[in-house]
Order: sequence, then structure tokens, then C-alpha cells
Amino acid sequence: MPRSAPEFWRHRGVPALALLPLSLLFALLSGARRWLYRAGVLRVERLPVPVIVVGNIAVGGSGKTPVALWLAAELKARGYTPGIISRGYGGRVVGVAEVEPGGDPSRFGDEPVLMAAVSGCPVFVGRDRPAAGRALLAAHPAVDVIITDDGLQHYRLARDVELVVVDEATLGNGLRLPAGPLREGVGRIAGSTLVMAHGAFSPGLKRKLGGVPVFDFSLTGDAFERVANRLERCEPARFRGRRVCAMAGIGRPERFFGQLEAMGLALERRPFPDHHTYTAADVAINDGDVLLMTEKDAVKCWPFAPADSWVWPVRAQVAPGAAELIVEKLDGSPTA
Repeated sequence: MPRSAPEFWRHRGVPALALLPLSLLFALLSGARRWLYRAGVLRVERLPVPVIVVGNIAVGGSGKTPVALWLAAELKARGYTPGIISRGYGGRVVGVAEVEPGGDPSRFGDEPVLMAAVSGCPVFVGRDRPAAGRALLAAHPAVDVIITDDGLQHYRLARDVELVVVDEATLGNGLRLPAGPLREGVGRIAGSTLVMAHGAFSPGLKRKLGGVPVFDFSLTGDAFERVANRLERCEPARFRGRRVCAMAGIGRPERFFGQLEAMGLALERRPFPDHHTYTAADVAINDGDVLLMTEKDAVKCWPFAPADSWVWPVRAQVAPGAAELIVEKLDGSPTA
């Protein structure tokens, strides 16, 4: 569960049950909205290139952005020219805008800035996903496939592939908002193209997935990089025996902290809410200390991070067969 999530989202206790009528109303309204799109009452917009949605059904960090970056790299390796669109959560863009590498996270959002820097793909942000896609294609006509980050519930945009990222811990008590963390019911996953599993699934969850293909993935890194100079790299052994401060403003900071502790590092943990807006005070450390952070934090903190600040870049390592299945679906899509 995200650090900022209400405690009652973890259990079906009194607070969750008290909100159940609102959850049922939310489920009714969201289900009706989806039906209206499927029935053609509400207009679905199709872009002239295939669209792959990378999304989830729950609030919180499940690993969507690393999976989107993995997908972009896999498509490029197979001869595609992908572009990425995102809502730009936490940013302040009005309308649609292109994210330049090194762009301002407070304007575009931290995840779009990270994706632009890492993927080498054009990235556009905007609440209106079809408009963002059209703007991207107009500016970059060579793009032949669109990846939309966190757009599973944006049904106005037609999609050719749905890739649902699931970390079972983020499903909490299994109830819809506001009684629980779910945007849609678990049964929604069974209608997707494939599932990316961040961690093991319980037998109960596996039964609810039906026959949708499931591919495991993990987030791994191989070296720390200095925040002020990403070309300078070092191994974890450099920080053993030192006082280490670790900060993370992501959906599940404990995952990052656990990775560092598994390297033999003793940490002072500094968890922050997802998409936190950092200040110099947040990253202050004592002389002789070292500060470690995630890549998503680094895009926001590099202008004022202490000299001895390091980032641990992670990439999604996905079970074999997932990329091949996605390409197979693209080759048979109406717009391919």
C-alpha cells in the first residue's frame, strides 16, 4: 500500500464498511461509464497508430513507470518508434505539452521527466490523452506506436493492448474507492491483454485472473550514480560502514529501503509521500554522511542535493515472452 494510504484500506474493518455505500456508488458510476463507451454512447477516439496502455486497478505504486520504460526499450529493439503520453500527475501543464529531457518536474510531473530522460522517446503530457497523442504524432510523425502511462481507466482513448501492472500488496482490502484502494474491481484484470506481476500472487488472486497471461517482473539495478554527475558510478560496498540516509517519495518507499538494506547498508529512512515536492531541508545531511535516493527523486532534487548524494537506478527485468506477445498483438491490431 502507498505510505499515504489510509490504514483502513488494508482491512475490512469498521471505517471501510462504513464507506461501503459510497464504494458501491463509485462502482456503479464507473461501471456505467465504461459500458457507455463500449456501447458507443460515449465516443471513443482511435489514433492512427496502435496504442498500448500500461496501467493498474489500484491507487499506489505498482511499478508502472519502470514497465513503461522496459516496453519502450523492447519496442525500439524490435524496430518500432514509440512515443509516450502521460497525464503528468503533479505537474501544472494546461492543455498538452512536450516534455524535454531535463525538463522541470514541477511543470511536467516527475514521472514524465524521468521517462523522457531515460527512454529517448518523445513524451507528451496532458489530461486529455487523445489530444496528447495527436499532438505527439503531429510533432513526431515517425512514431508508429503510442505507450500511454497510467491510462487504463481513460476509456475515451481506444487501445490495442492493455498491460495491467499488479502488485498484490496495493490491492489492500479489495474494496473500491473510498472504502479501499481499487479504481476498478479485480475482475477487470481478466479482460486485459496481459498482466505484469510485481511479486508473487496468492491463489485467490490467481483464480480471479481467468486465462489472462501473467509475466513476473522485478526491479533491479547494478550500481549507484552520483546525482550531480550520473556518469560517476560506484558499488554498494563504498557505503558500508558509513552513516547512510535513504529517502524515497514513491508509492512504496519500503521496497527501496529493503533493496538497500539487502546490500548490507544500515539506513536512516526518510519516507515521503508519492510525488513529494522536495526542498533543500528535506535532503540535508551531516558532514560525512551519504544520501541515497530513487531515480524519481533525483529528477527533482539534483539542483540542490548535497555533493555526496547518489541515485540507485532500477530497470524492470521481465520474464521471457511478454514482449513477443505484445508485438504479436500489435501486428494484428486494426491500426498496425
